[in-house]
Amino acid sequence: MSAQTYAQPHGNLLFHWERPRRRKLAIAGFILASLGLHAVCFYLFQVIYPPAIALLPPPARVSVIAPTSDEARSFLEWLDAEDPALASQTQRPANAPEYQLPKVAHVPSYLTMPPQLKELPPQKPQPNIVSAMPPGPVPMTSPTNPPARVGAPSTLRFSEELDGRAFASPPLKFHASSRAAPESGLFRIAVDDRGIVRFVFLEQSSGDAALDEQAQSDLARVRFAAEKTLPSGSPNEKLTWATATIEFGNDIALPSAEAAP
Repeated sequence: MSAQTYAQPHGNLLFHWERPRRRKLAIAGFILASLGLHAVCFYLFQVIYPPAIALLPPPARVSVIAPTSDEARSFLEWLDAEDPALASQTQRPANAPEYQLPKVAHVPSYLTMPPQLKELPPQKPQPNIVSAMPPGPVPMTSPTNPPARVGAPSTLRFSEELDGRAFASPPLKFHASSRAAPESGLFRIAVDDRGIVRFVFLEQSSGDAALDEQAQSDLARVRFAAEKTLPSGSPNEKLTWATATIEFGNDIALPSAEAAP
């Protein structure tokens, strides 16, 4: 067996002892190329195409010079000294007396130019005829007999729930506790099938508590026509709720003037 044939099968089993490639130059080249590319992009997007940034104008500022510091007082004194208006006008010395206007007596215009007065027209003679309507106060005649007072009695009205049902009410005679004109009184009543008023409630006062009590008592004594004949206290008894209005007229007995206060 020759040396060539011996080395051939074992040549693949040995390490390759070639010198390694020089990769450092390739890495350095890639880094330099990346830096160059970044520089080109920065130049394109920051120099050639600068970003559109809207800058707001600076806010307005006002500087007030107040004589609170030495610098401000010095500046104000300098402005007063360099004022061109003061330099161009004549200034009175500080020790000069004040200028006073002379005292001139007032002379009215009608003394220098007297007005021209007009003469009165001649008076016409008046004939000695007595006037049928001489000037004087208008006579006021009052009627001797005052007109008769129109009577307006108090009335009682019910709402539509009790329409068509006859009723009998006591005579409406009211005695007021004050001399003020009362308003209409509004009451809520409940009537059963036999026509008896079971409940009376005050909804709107007339302004006089005495009239409200009297009206409530009179409404409790009103009797309506019976609709059904049921025994007293029957559980089938039905209540009809309605509204009663009492309009007070001038037949109310008013208290005397001494007792009213």
